[in-house]
Amino acid sequence: MSYFDELKRTMEWAAQQPKTFFLGQTVAGPGTFMYQTLRDLPAEKTLEMPVNESFQMQFTIGLALAGYIPISVYPRQNFLLLATSDMVNMLDKIPAISSNGVVPKIIIRTASGPDSPVHPGHQHVGNYADAFRKMFTWIDVVELEEPGQIFPAYQHALVRSDNKATLLIEHGNYYNQKS
Repeated sequence: MSYFDELKRTMEWAAQQPKTFFLGQTVAGPGTFMYQTLRDLPAEKTLEMPVNESFQMQFTIGLALAGYIPISVYPRQNFLLLATSDMVNMLDKIPAISSNGVVPKIIIRTASGPDSPVHPGHQHVGNYADAFRKMFTWIDVVELEEPGQIFPAYQHALVRSDNKATLLIEHGNYYNQKS
């Protein structure tokens, strides 16, 4: 299967899992390359968010504390940087602050944006995976390089017994290139 097909299949599988809920920019309507992998999800499993990345992460944490397994979609890592304070100072520290009494299972889906066929500008194509790994102690950071990694990574993130949060990083250029 292609990278895109595997992402679409995996998103549809994830939407069928109990307690999952997708939120973010272009989750419920078109606007970025990621939307095509989400277009066939049930409307009741999606919530379109305003362009306010920090608020989205705070809302995501709230959903997890309420018992959902949120899949929070940030189409570009460059924009996820605006939610990094919430990830580093809140989400990553909740287990330590609560003596592991609260361990919110969250999936954060993001990508380095595609730079082809048209380069969208340098503020859309960054890859900060290594920086995220250095900042987090509890959040797992997983880069999805090959189609065969996609489903197992999401499955692990959803069923893991330690309830860790997982940041899954896609590469927009692979949507049309990798098979």
